[in-house]
Amino acid sequence: MSQAEFDAYVDDYDAQHAASVKLSGEDPEFFAAYKAVETARIMERAGIVPRQIMDFGAGRGNCIAHLQREFPDAALTALDVSARSLTHCEARAIRPINAVCYDGRTLPFADASFDLVFTACVFHHIPASDHIRLLGEIRRTLTPQGRFVLFEHNPWNPLTRHAVATCPFDKNAVLITAPEMRRRFRAAGFTEVGLRWTMFFPAVLAPLRPLERGLGWLPLGAQYCLVAR
Repeated sequence: MSQAEFDAYVDDYDAQHAASVKLSGEDPEFFAAYKAVETARIMERAGIVPRQIMDFGAGRGNCIAHLQREFPDAALTALDVSARSLTHCEARAIRPINAVCYDGRTLPFADASFDLVFTACVFHHIPASDHIRLLGEIRRTLTPQGRFVLFEHNPWNPLTRHAVATCPFDKNAVLITAPEMRRRFRAAGFTEVGLRWTMFFPAVLAPLRPLERGLGWLPLGAQYCLVAR
């Protein structure tokens, strides 16, 4: 999608997103919080306290406040191709952020600028031909010990496919399997790439969610998470 297309969807995005995930029994805030909490766990396990974080493809800022709560001492940069979306990011932040609009090609940051780059369900909107180049740009901006944490839709999950098919914002989305996304990471120069599947149980089965910690190997979760350095 172009900047103009993203700008056009900004005002209706929340309603469209909520409608598309209705079958899960949860609202978009649940999914945004889940990703931020999981990212905090990843960084804690790695022994890293990030000082500089980039939310790549921040959109309307669904994850902004959640990331700020999980990483209260970090400076947060929201990066997106949509200037209108970034105004929403600033409004939803609980502390000042650095909102940066870019050209969709080159990240306007120096090498080794971030301890953590986070992205949530962004790459299925980006042409596949641009993935490896952009992943290389993200790798360039990471510190040597930094982590890149990506969440994406799992096309092998039928509820995920339904949610994407019924969301107008996702009409041009091209879902990517986890093994293919991991291959693109490696092609971009990432040498350590961890993979786990996430979000197995809808709200009606919420009591079973503690079991998800042991199901990351099972490729049936609604989404997957890649962690690279």
